[in-house]
Amino acid sequence: MEPSARHTLDPDVSFDGGDLDCGNGLLLLIRKHIDPLPPGGLLEIRSTEISVDEDLPAWCRMTRNELVSWTKEDRQRSFLVSKGALAERTASVPAAPRQSTTEAQAIAPHPRRDTVPAPAVPPLAITGIGSWPRPRWLVEAMHAYVQGRLDERAFQETADDAVRLIVGAEQRAGVTLYTDGEQRRDSYASFVATRLENCQLVPLTDLLPLVEDPAQFEAELRALDVPASEVRHPGVFGRIRRTRPIAVHELDFLRTVTAAPIKVALPGPYLLTRTMWMDCIADNVYATREEIAADIVRVLREEAIDLLNAGASFVQFDEPVLSEVVFSGQKNKRSFMCGALSESEGPEHELAFARELVNAVIDGLPRERIALHVCRGNWTPDESVALSGSYAPLIPALAGMKVGAYLLEACTPRAGDMALLQQLPADARIGVGVVNQKTQSIEPIDEIAARIERAISLFGAERLLLHPDCGFATFADNPICSMSIAEAKLAAIVQAAQRFQHA
Repeated sequence: MEPSARHTLDPDVSFDGGDLDCGNGLLLLIRKHIDPLPPGGLLEIRSTEISVDEDLPAWCRMTRNELVSWTKEDRQRSFLVSKGALAERTASVPAAPRQSTTEAQAIAPHPRRDTVPAPAVPPLAITGIGSWPRPRWLVEAMHAYVQGRLDERAFQETADDAVRLIVGAEQRAGVTLYTDGEQRRDSYASFVATRLENCQLVPLTDLLPLVEDPAQFEAELRALDVPASEVRHPGVFGRIRRTRPIAVHELDFLRTVTAAPIKVALPGPYLLTRTMWMDCIADNVYATREEIAADIVRVLREEAIDLLNAGASFVQFDEPVLSEVVFSGQKNKRSFMCGALSESEGPEHELAFARELVNAVIDGLPRERIALHVCRGNWTPDESVALSGSYAPLIPALAGMKVGAYLLEACTPRAGDMALLQQLPADARIGVGVVNQKTQSIEPIDEIAARIERAISLFGAERLLLHPDCGFATFADNPICSMSIAEAKLAAIVQAAQRFQHA
């Protein structure tokens, strides 16, 4: 498209991007301003950076927003972009001003509270790993909330209803250790961008121009069955701060609907460092990956302390990217393993870094209430595209993390023989996956019972926890199975475990 002498339509919202290019923060500013607009809303982007002349039209094509017109006078450029197709425009009504994170936090600070006793988790406890499928109406509300079209109170009330459904399913299944199904989260990890200051959720399609070979990366996403237009990635445009809870509010509500022991999962510090450090974005704020990691450790530690004080029986840290480190063979290349787009420096370095980060978060916390979960990829039900390999290369790093429980894949053949887990600390509890959440059929009770019996022979019933290999819906928009299948799989574990309850 050639530049025009002037825009024939007036923008609803304008901002000045100065000399930022698309690889250094301009896309984050665009996303911040365009998300709250209604379909067909018009955003004016002013820029003095010449590379935007080509990069912005390409971004519009990939994100299916329409470049309506653009002007150029000396170094100053002005781009008029419609949110979606211009044909969707019904009226030139500016979106309501979006409340900044700082403003929201000033209105509703999270107070310190007295310590709440946490119920003990018995031997052979049955639990989900974390995520459950979200009802369609919740996913729609989630998109509206992330895009600034639904206020926080309305979204949280909608999510409360979804959590009640999950608790009902867990009660019917007979689980021992409850979760809220991560119903308030767009994914198990990237949701932190909606809770931390100076973070923002950005669709993966926005980030394609930032990788070295966008076409190749987009092809990889299609091959891995990743919905790039629906999955959002945390973008960092300032120093990370926690001035409201990440997940304590989830626990607070869950405690109002069940008196059972509760487990709250958090993305681990290594996962968040790999996810949030992109040298093309974050280095405008943080000089090194280690620098952003220090802030991530701090906010996760603050959150873990508050969760424990608020009555969580287990705080679980998810570190699936450890599998990518040792099994992908993608040294020094970008990978989509569980949303981690940043580069790694090789297995030995990365595993040592991960161990240090986890131990820094949990130092001095009650070990018996801290758990770690590792899997080999859970973004699609297709087993063939997930990583594969035994625990052998992971055991030293896992054993060096001072957690009190390990919740690990063991049902899928991709995980190898669970006997290797005997090398983990003898005083830690071992959670083993006894059903595969990726399969759409319910495993026979005898088959599940045989896995439980073998796990008891390896670890002893007193140490054992039972669960599916991973969550049922890593991404809100891309669940692994239906809610009915999730409930049936947990109920099958409960039925099989009953054979050993009084042995």
